[in-house]
Amino acid sequence: MKQIFAYEEQAGRIELFIRIVYSFVVGIVLMIYGFIAGICMLIQFLVILILGRRSRSLSDFIQGYLEYYVHILPYTSCMTDERPGILPSPVSIYEEEKV
Repeated sequence: MKQIFAYEEQAGRIELFIRIVYSFVVGIVLMIYGFIAGICMLIQFLVILILGRRSRSLSDFIQGYLEYYVHILPYTSCMTDERPGILPSPVSIYEEEKV
């Protein structure tokens, strides 16, 4: 398991300028994906209101959006120089419980 928001001391100056253009492109993809996910959330709300249960396919699409957002966040926030893919790829996010 890889920690997404781990501290990295080394940072490339060239990568900083590439990040500006790359983040713009990823931002456009995220905006379109988010718009569609927002529509899915509205439909999911109506499905829950009418049927009293969630739609699996709508839930999976919304989850995919949230995972993609968290996946690109370290790069766009200058936490890492490792570039994420422009198109969404499957990512699993887990919460560790401290005992």
